[in-house]
This record gives sequence, structure tokens and C-alpha cells, in this order.
Amino acid sequence: MNIEQIYTGCLAQGAYYITSNGEAAIIDPLREIQPYLERLEKDGVKLKYIFETHFHADFVSGHVDLAKATGADIVFGPTAETEFNSIIAKDEQIFEIGDIKIKLMHTPGHTMESSTYLLIDKDGKDHAIFSGDTLFLGDVGRPDLAQKAANMTQEQLAGHLYDSLMTKIMPLADDVIVYPAHGAGSACGKNMMKETVDTLGNQKKVNYALNQPNKEAFIEAVTDGLLPPPAYFGANVAMNKKGYQNVDEVIKTGLTALSPKEFEAAAEGTGALILDTRANGDFAKGFIPNSISIGIGGDFAPWVGAMIGDVQQPLLLVAEPGMEEEVVIRLSRVGFDNVVGYLKGGFESWTKEDREIDKVDRITPQEFESRFKPEESVVFDVRKESEYEAEHVDEAFSRPLSNLNDWIREINPKEHFFLHCAGGYRSMIAASILQSRGYRNFTEIEGGMGAIAKTNVPKTDFVCASKTMS
Repeated sequence: MNIEQIYTGCLAQGAYYITSNGEAAIIDPLREIQPYLERLEKDGVKLKYIFETHFHADFVSGHVDLAKATGADIVFGPTAETEFNSIIAKDEQIFEIGDIKIKLMHTPGHTMESSTYLLIDKDGKDHAIFSGDTLFLGDVGRPDLAQKAANMTQEQLAGHLYDSLMTKIMPLADDVIVYPAHGAGSACGKNMMKETVDTLGNQKKVNYALNQPNKEAFIEAVTDGLLPPPAYFGANVAMNKKGYQNVDEVIKTGLTALSPKEFEAAAEGTGALILDTRANGDFAKGFIPNSISIGIGGDFAPWVGAMIGDVQQPLLLVAEPGMEEEVVIRLSRVGFDNVVGYLKGGFESWTKEDREIDKVDRITPQEFESRFKPEESVVFDVRKESEYEAEHVDEAFSRPLSNLNDWIREINPKEHFFLHCAGGYRSMIAASILQSRGYRNFTEIEGGMGAIAKTNVPKTDFVCASKTMS
């Protein structure tokens, strides 16, 4: 028996590849399936089952394409409804893969079809659980995403989640290994650990949700402090239920190389949004007017989903030469399949033709220090509230990037403000969106709070960020 966690950092997502005696199973696969196919061929095993823990909201799974390519069965938990061939399993149904067994445990709460898969080894011992979004390390799945589909409140879903955890998972032995679907950085939870594997026994000790005195306290704890879900989540759920365009076709279309002239014509003729995926420092120095900066070097796909929202939005890409395919693949993982093409030769090809460019007013933290005037300067901090509460510039306003569409309406265009995040990635996203909507009376700070903290700009006392988590 072999278990391999295939962790994708930019999505904070774990897929699992399991083999035993010539057969294989894959749990929660990513959308691009070629690496799985190559691995199956290399190992000389046949894929028997594709297990889905639930209908994912934060990424498009590869289950449909993988089933077509291999003939494997797709398995979902009870109550799931799909528009493609799948096995809708019963609670405690057993599936055999080589010498091992996998038992589906229906664990509703995050969603109503959510299921945890218990791996039983060849000796009949409970070995590991693949807990999906039911149990994370340090947290549990948020119970607010499936309210509309389940016709329930988040409190009712949280109650189901409590029952699932207490009756199905907590009774398992402490040495059972926990393999969750996500880790720190995912929007599917609020307090996840940076580790991606743990024992159930340790989670029983350290996970705040598993240590509530009763159901009422659990419901209050897991529903407290939930941020609004990113706008693209609903579209991803629909794609995972209904199916989607083959990812190879998506990549092929997205890799249409366009000259600057063709790129400009496409922007005007398709209504496409120009997405610039270069590093934020390069973007600040020059970009195609009205471009949105979301660098491939950060949490790219989740921020695209959160800030653009509409997966049908046509996109034109500006990328570092050679990175175009990586960008298209990462976009496809979150359902953004409508990439019209990319700027051939990157931004340099645009400047070589002396075409119009725009810039962001970016200054160093030292310049900020010299210009900052206590009680006069307006500072917008676009980090998460927990980061802001840990430490911030005195009198700065908390304006989380994820809520930009709400606070942008409060901006006085006649009043100058400074803009920063933790390191420059999120503040450049905000800066690009602000400028694309006509707001220009601001200055963005290079290096963000990490650099500001090293200056003499007055700041609040630092409080460990973990103590500010809900």
C-alpha cells in the first residue's frame, strides 16, 4: 500500500494518490489530469475509483476528465446529484482497492453530501481518514457555503457538522492519520494549521472545534468570524456538479499568442479584462492601461477568483515569457476557462512599439516615513483583519482587499491616502483595481507592513496574530 499527498500550495489543496496490489484510487484530483495519467502508467496500476469528498467550491476537480481517460468510477457521498455518470454511495459503503478497503463515512455539515473516506489496511486496521472539508488540521469546514442548496441556515449546517464529527470521526483511534483537503491559506476554513498531515489523536487535543463543551458552543465557535465566501465559489460548485470543457482544449485556446496590435484589438473587441501576472514591482513601473495586477508568484488563483469573480469573464494575459501555460493552467483550476490569448513577447513587446502605458505611484517605506504625518495622513491597510489587529500603523484604516468592492465607494477622490498590505502583493492588486476605476489620488508603499515595521512610523503594539484568530 502506498499513500501520496499531492499538495498544491497556491490553492492550499491536497489530492491523494493511493495504490495497492495493481489498483489505484485518487481522492479530490486537480483539474489537469496528465500528471495522474503519467503516474498511473509509470506505476503500472489501474485507476479503479475517483473519490470526491464533496462538491468543491474553491477549485474545479479533475474527476470528469479523469474518468473519461481511465474508465474509473467517480464516487460521491449520499444526497449528491451529478449530471455525469457517478456512484452515489451509501453511508458506510465499502470499496476495495487491491488489498485495502475504503469505507465512505457520510459526514454532512460543510455540505450535505460531504463524506470522509476511511482507509482500512490489509490487516483490517483503521489506518487513515481523508477528511475533505469536514475536518482540517486546527479547524473544521465552514458551514455557511451550502446554505442555499441545503435550504438551511449556517447554524443548522454547523449542527450537522458537530454530529458528524462526534459520531463518525471522534470515536476513531488516536493513531489514525488525518489527510485533509486543505491547509493554511484556503478560504474553506479560518484557523488552519500550516501542517498538512497529523494524527487524529493530536487533533483531538489541539483543534479548537473538537474541544467545545457542547453542540451549542461548537455552533457558536465555528460560525464566529466567517468572512464572506469568494464570488467564484458558486460557479465552481456548478462545474463540479455538471461537468466542464476538457482542460486540454482550454489550455490550447488560452495559449493563443497575440501581437501587441492583435492584443489591443482583442481587448477592444471582446470586452476582455487584461490580467497582468508579473511581479508587483515590475507592474508598478509600467503596465497596459486598465490592467489588473495579480502576480503568479502569490496566491494567484484564489485572488483571481475572489477579485474577478465571474468565471465567464474573457481574459487577456500579460505574463513573463515562458510562464503563459502555467498561468492558463492555474486559471483553469478555478474555472476561468475564457482566456482569449496572451501578449506575445510579454510587456516588453508592448513597450518596444511605444504604446501607451500606465504606472502606480509607489514609494519606499523610507519615503513613507518622511511623508507620514500623524493625525493627518490617511492610511489604508488592505491586509486581513487579523493581521491588522496584530499590528498596524497608528490611525490606519482596516480595508481588507477581499472587501474592496464595499469600501471603494467610501473613498473621497479629493483626499490622498497611502495604501499597503504585508509585502506589496495585495496592495498592488488593490492599486490596479482602483486605477482601473478612476481612483488615482493614492500612493502605494513598497514592501508593505513588513518593511514599514522597520521604520520609525508610529505603530500599535504587536500582538501575536494567532491570538487574534476567532
